[in-house]
Amino acid sequence: MLKRIGVLLSGRGSNFEALADSVSAGRIPNAEIAVVISNKPGAPGLERAAARNIPARAIPSKGLERETYDRQVAAVLHEYKVDLICLAGYMRLLSPFFVAAFPQRILNIHPSLLPSFPGLESQKQALDYGVKFAGCTVHFVDENLDAGPIILQSAVPVLDTDDEHTLSQRILKDEHRIPSRKNHLGRELQNRRPPRDFRTYVILLRQ
Repeated sequence: MLKRIGVLLSGRGSNFEALADSVSAGRIPNAEIAVVISNKPGAPGLERAAARNIPARAIPSKGLERETYDRQVAAVLHEYKVDLICLAGYMRLLSPFFVAAFPQRILNIHPSLLPSFPGLESQKQALDYGVKFAGCTVHFVDENLDAGPIILQSAVPVLDTDDEHTLSQRILKDEHRIPSRKNHLGRELQNRRPPRDFRTYVILLRQ
């Protein structure tokens, strides 16, 4: 039986498309994207989902308290019998209610090597700090910001010529590749739990 993925996004949906490509190519085995939901009615990611014949729903968040909104999203995810939730550029903090409703079933891709540089402007934080490597992290979502158990990381060297834009673009390329890397996400779809002892898998992807 195929495991069903729900995708939450707020913008253009480039990470969603990378995920959808990996599912279609079988790099994430025994899975299908069941529904794509956005808090922004005009999000291009919804059009990209519809073009792939994937159900796409806009649930506007403006003016709603966080848990009130999250209850609406959870109801749709339950309607589509989702097994796993992937945050793909979803620019909202999840409520404790939502995290508790889907324990160890929410994945996020964050553009830094967590636990370093959580939150916004991660690339700027990395450059300001002077690190030699930046990157991205796939992790389970818990009630804390960018703090859940790490599943997979990809490191990107920081060049002397880098600015926030160039570093962001190189990290984004790895964000598009990392979900299907060595089928780790496929295994999480099968197990729906963090890796044993929450071990971090670090992969240095060569340019």
